[in-house]
Amino acid sequence: MPDPKIAFIGGSGLYDMEGMENRQEITVETPFGDPSDVIVVGKIEGIEAAFLPRHGRGHRFSPTEIPVKANIYALKSLGVERVVSVSAVGSLKEHIKPLDVVIPDQIIDRTRHRPDTFFGNGIVAHVGFADPFCDELRNIALESATHEDVDSHDGGTYVVMEGPQFSTRAESALYRSWGANVIGMTALPEAKLAREAELCYTTLAFVTDYDVWHDTEEEVTVELVIQNLTHNVATAQGIIKGMLPAIPNDRTCGCQSALENAVITSRDSITEDARNRLGVLVNKYLN
Repeated sequence: MPDPKIAFIGGSGLYDMEGMENRQEITVETPFGDPSDVIVVGKIEGIEAAFLPRHGRGHRFSPTEIPVKANIYALKSLGVERVVSVSAVGSLKEHIKPLDVVIPDQIIDRTRHRPDTFFGNGIVAHVGFADPFCDELRNIALESATHEDVDSHDGGTYVVMEGPQFSTRAESALYRSWGANVIGMTALPEAKLAREAELCYTTLAFVTDYDVWHDTEEEVTVELVIQNLTHNVATAQGIIKGMLPAIPNDRTCGCQSALENAVITSRDSITEDARNRLGVLVNKYLN
């Protein structure tokens, strides 16, 4: 049975991982339905890894429709410990240009219609989320990006909007007034669910446009997004390949124990259904 410790979630334009050898397609059933697609497991640069296209091959799921709980649960059940996400974003800052990559360190949630926790229905947990991205994994991504032909930005706030429509000018101006750096549609609830699953999580946020605030640049369109993201696919794969040998075997961050003191429901009050549903996540704390 494959045992990948790291997984990559591909965004718009990145539906496969080139250079993956000994590929196996794995279908994973979860209590939360089917993941976006089969999970492809193989070796990249000799290191076992998993790949999942967030929107499904052929881009079948809108940002709101992505089965994020199933995706994260499926990766966790395969033994994954770290997740690197690739996503397309718009820039909210003049100096962050289209075709740049941002490795954000903060996030603002502007989604409205997405289930964003594994908990409830018989078991309650409150997980710390002050620092939504794993610093250890984020720094590895940033270091790898410096070796690629791309301008990279260390840190910044990622606003996650609901979509599928792009921003109004008023919204774009509001987010800029908050000091946010980029805007996209997919980092949440992925980051929240990854933390609840005790997975390290970071995002490679590839800039495709200036949203709609920039007076001298063309307005964001699907055509522009895809054109620029396609340009960045090779860069994303290069960063991913550069990260793999730099990732240590053992984790020293707090992500691996995020649930340790988070489950507030008394153990004798947790329903059998909740134990069965969330066993992959909570068994080590309940047994």
